[in-house]
Amino acid sequence: MLVTGATSGLGLETAKALVSRGARVFVAGRDPARTEQAVRAVTAVASEGGTVEPVALDLASLASVHAAAEDVLERCEVLDTLVNNAGVMAPPYGRTEDGFETQIGTNHLGHFALTAGLMPALLASPSPRVVTVSSAAHRMGSIDPDDLHYERRRYSSWPAYGASKLANLLFTAELSRRSGQAGTRLVAAAAHPGWAATNLQYSGPGYAKTVVGRMVTRAANGLLAQSAAEGALPQIYAATMPDVTGNEYFGPDGPGETRGGPTRVGRSAAAGDSTTARHLWEASAEQTNTAPAFAG
Repeated sequence: MLVTGATSGLGLETAKALVSRGARVFVAGRDPARTEQAVRAVTAVASEGGTVEPVALDLASLASVHAAAEDVLERCEVLDTLVNNAGVMAPPYGRTEDGFETQIGTNHLGHFALTAGLMPALLASPSPRVVTVSSAAHRMGSIDPDDLHYERRRYSSWPAYGASKLANLLFTAELSRRSGQAGTRLVAAAAHPGWAATNLQYSGPGYAKTVVGRMVTRAANGLLAQSAAEGALPQIYAATMPDVTGNEYFGPDGPGETRGGPTRVGRSAAAGDSTTARHLWEASAEQTNTAPAFAG
């Protein structure tokens, strides 16, 4: 099993949960020191048979994504589960090294390319699963597959974040459709954490860079947020439970899907648009120079 963004927050908690069940877990992160620290933390809770290995991965670099996929394929012929967890949230406008808008490039295109690169190992599994982490913020997003990088549209950090999370759900839907059409056993599902207190809240949004912004965020987390371990439960459910089927979406069962135990949740009408999902898939395959996983 491989978890992206496993050096902190939801990814770290997911990796711990998987290794505690005896899984072989690849902990993927972009910072070598933090990745090694996460490997030690995850190893500490491993049950009998559980092992942990680091993978160098920067989703904002296609070269790094391709190298990570090749590295994993060399070490692992069969990969049962991929958890596309890593992401950035609402930073100022920026570009990845490949020229992609930072959020769509990291949250969607990086994971799209990684999933394509790991597909040989996934399809070698008798029951492969791809879980992609979205957000309730997908409801504020809209997708234009012909202008993913805001070359014609005005950029605003929060709607762009919502667009990247909407892309996660459209990717899950189209991956599920193509896997079924190709006759594979792959299950593609999605999850969101509700309101969980993680480092993501402090690393992207502009207000988080101010003293007042950090104070307000901490106070709001103390009153309303659940822990990272609790927030990870929907994606852990999606990654491990036998009743999960294609294109299902999991989130907290509490008020407003902000907290609580994992349950099946709804999504916006835009997230169910099959035409946009296909168009996005085609644009993503072209921009990442990756052959689509399935030809459907």
